[in-house]
Amino acid sequence: MNLRRVGVTLLPPIVFGVLFVGGWQAFVRLEDVRTFVLPAPSDIWHSVTEAHSRIVTAAGHSGLNALVGLLTGVILGVALAALAARLPILGGAVTPVVAALAAMPIVALAPLLNNMYSPLSTLPRREVVALSAFVPVFFNVLRGLSQLAPVHRELMQSYAASQTAVLRVIRIPNALPHFFTGLRIASSLAVIAAVVSEYFGGLQDGLGSRITSSVGASDYPGAWASVLGSVVLGLVFYIAAVLLERLVLGSRATSPV
Repeated sequence: MNLRRVGVTLLPPIVFGVLFVGGWQAFVRLEDVRTFVLPAPSDIWHSVTEAHSRIVTAAGHSGLNALVGLLTGVILGVALAALAARLPILGGAVTPVVAALAAMPIVALAPLLNNMYSPLSTLPRREVVALSAFVPVFFNVLRGLSQLAPVHRELMQSYAASQTAVLRVIRIPNALPHFFTGLRIASSLAVIAAVVSEYFGGLQDGLGSRITSSVGASDYPGAWASVLGSVVLGLVFYIAAVLLERLVLGSRATSPV
């Protein structure tokens, strides 16, 4: 039964993906689209097979930056959300600032941070990732910790439960699904932020650097091959977050995968 459910879930995206790639290939060949406009999937795959070891190495560097930044952002987001939920005055003061941070574009922040550190430092990239991951985790955890049903509140008051007991018994279990929603969003944003931050100088060892260098050398299939590597890296992070959610929440997991 589970295998059948998995098959029903996976079949539509697989069929769509095959049709999409086939249509892309046919369109490029039939319309004689220039490579610098849109390479054919076969050309991109040829670049992947030729440079797969370099793409994997670059993905490792980008993935490490994304992982460190993601963990940092998650820890800070959970900690600040817990304080904001415990101290409403602090929450009212901090929430608009975090909302302003959410509106800050990566392309504006990354070059500024790069100028603050050594060209060989990975800190600016990881800080960009941490900021990108921090925002969705903070808002989701804060929402989960703040939503306390009246019946639960009255029940805990009838037992004269302490705030610590309310946190342990009610607030944290209620916040866990919200936390994993924020984590799934943050996991994808972490890879995006890590790759984009590599466009603006610093160490030339990640997928973003490979994309810019390939475009500079007019190797457009190679650039798309690195983009494909970043897509795969993003899927790895997202699937890891989904599996962790299912491991912790079991049947309460809300993720569609």
